[in-house]
Amino acid sequence: MIDQATIERIVDAAHISDVVSEFVTLKKRGVNQLGLCPFHNEKTPSFTVSPAKGIFKCFGCGKGGNSVNFIMELEQLSYPDALRWLAKKFHIEIEEKEESLEEKALKDERESMMIASAFAQKYFSRFLLNENEGRTIGLSYLRERGIRDDIITKFELGYCPDGKDLFTQAATREGYKMEFLEKTGLTIKRDDWVRDRFGGRVIFPVHNVAGRVIAFGGRTLTNDKKVAKYLNSPESDIYHKGRTLYGIYQAKRDITRLDKCYLVEGYTDVLSFHQAGIENVVASSGTSLTIDQIRLIRRFSPNITIVYDGDDAGIKASLRGIDMVLEEGINVKVLPLPRGEDPDSFARSMSASELAEYIKKNETDFIKFKTQLLMESVENDPVSKARLINEIVHSISVIPDTITRTIYIKECSRLMDVQEAVLYSEIRKIQNKQSEDHTRKELQEIQVQASKPRVPATEKTVVNPFETEEREILRILLKYFHQEVFEIEDETTHETHIYTVGVYVLSELQNDGLISVNERVRDILLAMEENVDNKDFDPIKYFTQHPNNEISQYASNLLAEKYIESKRWSKGGAFIETESELLHELVPILIKEYKIKNVKLMQKNIWLQIDEAFKKRDDEKVAELQTQYQKLNEVVAALSKMHGFRAIT
Repeated sequence: MIDQATIERIVDAAHISDVVSEFVTLKKRGVNQLGLCPFHNEKTPSFTVSPAKGIFKCFGCGKGGNSVNFIMELEQLSYPDALRWLAKKFHIEIEEKEESLEEKALKDERESMMIASAFAQKYFSRFLLNENEGRTIGLSYLRERGIRDDIITKFELGYCPDGKDLFTQAATREGYKMEFLEKTGLTIKRDDWVRDRFGGRVIFPVHNVAGRVIAFGGRTLTNDKKVAKYLNSPESDIYHKGRTLYGIYQAKRDITRLDKCYLVEGYTDVLSFHQAGIENVVASSGTSLTIDQIRLIRRFSPNITIVYDGDDAGIKASLRGIDMVLEEGINVKVLPLPRGEDPDSFARSMSASELAEYIKKNETDFIKFKTQLLMESVENDPVSKARLINEIVHSISVIPDTITRTIYIKECSRLMDVQEAVLYSEIRKIQNKQSEDHTRKELQEIQVQASKPRVPATEKTVVNPFETEEREILRILLKYFHQEVFEIEDETTHETHIYTVGVYVLSELQNDGLISVNERVRDILLAMEENVDNKDFDPIKYFTQHPNNEISQYASNLLAEKYIESKRWSKGGAFIETESELLHELVPILIKEYKIKNVKLMQKNIWLQIDEAFKKRDDEKVAELQTQYQKLNEVVAALSKMHGFRAIT
């Protein structure tokens, strides 16, 4: 249990820009910051951060909230665990009561897997550095590879003791459940047979973007050809290989700072580049590059340089990756390595300055790389040359940005000595075919959906007819709750009293018994009523940092909405006053329009009752309801006249 004072310290320390910029490249846009949303795939930034309000809002997928909500959503954590994550980041000590066995049992399964993985990393690292077997076998291997101690510490490398289940025994002694050791893949269990997955291997922990260990890679030190050289954690609830990049946690700051990411293939490639002073580097961990991995990089930079091995397999991997990267709207370059070299061996063969100089001289645009590579096999064969041109044109066709595509067409035309018009014609053919394929696929999906039997609705959704008005009222209350705006004369004493926006609005709603059908709206208004006389009450901070995730996101969304000026506040097309200056007019009109809409809904319901009574020939009931309807008409007229504008019908 985290006490409220500590929660406030955490939230105060966790400035929204500092938290979000760990995961998203933000660019200043006026008073706000803009970036690509980490919660859905987009190529045009719609993710906005407001440092002044302490909130984020994506206008693409609708997600919003404060720093805690951001971490909850991104890392799939509970509210308390998101607070712990932020406390650790901002070095805030949390004192919590000891968890009971029941509370431990209720821990989120995903979090339990994370905790088991964290224990394993510490165990492997300690064994590597402190135990005789770890030092003589694991540490000796790493030092033979030239890996420095600071890199070993930075990437939390380790060693799993060689034996049947030494790690598993240690973990279970510490209270870690076999269930989670199995689910993370740390332990393999078959009936009564138990074995450590990574026994006798040097360990490379895999971190997520937030720096938490989610998986492991293990390299064997035996020469036995029957034993796999590398062994990786299996897929699990916390680890999806195709969505993970080795080294992303250690690289993200430099990727953002330098606006470039080097993409290599393996664990040691990353370590050697870091050792050479190039830290904006990640690895696809030996897998074929995936769309999710590309999108993960794009969150930090739109510029990728592919650095794969200098053999045929590495070159093919580069070619496979190029089109996928281009399709995501990313600028791609290739760094070709000499035959027989890989990023690890090449980086270790020269000094940091020599490596930087080599990159500067040899980093090449994808079209030049592909052309030079494929031209070697073309020679003077026109058929082969046509095939080469088609391959390059296909790569250009997937680029979403028209200007970038045009530049590459010009470059291809120059290099291949082919007219631009011909290249444009080929690209149109490719795009038309892609469009036809896409349309055909959509039609097939529609047909499949149409053939499925419809499931009748079991629950009736409550529709709020006052959603627009209530959102605007709450937005005004959040922003101007304590602002003194209204001078009202007491009818008895004739004394003038000054009222805040909060007091005025809440009293108007209470006096007429207006209650929302929306539970969130009711909860927010109730909290405001309880704090209406509390001068220290900060509604923006209170609701955007609310422990109820639905309320905090709702409040953040309200604050993120762009206020559209009413035509009432304009003269000759030019706006003459700001919203805060118009509160004395705006708020009463807003409340009265809300009241009128309530009355109109009451009239609508009465009219339905009149129709029902008329069908039953209940003349007395009809007369009674007509009287009620007429009285409500008088209320609408009075409200409209009071504010000098025609009631909205």
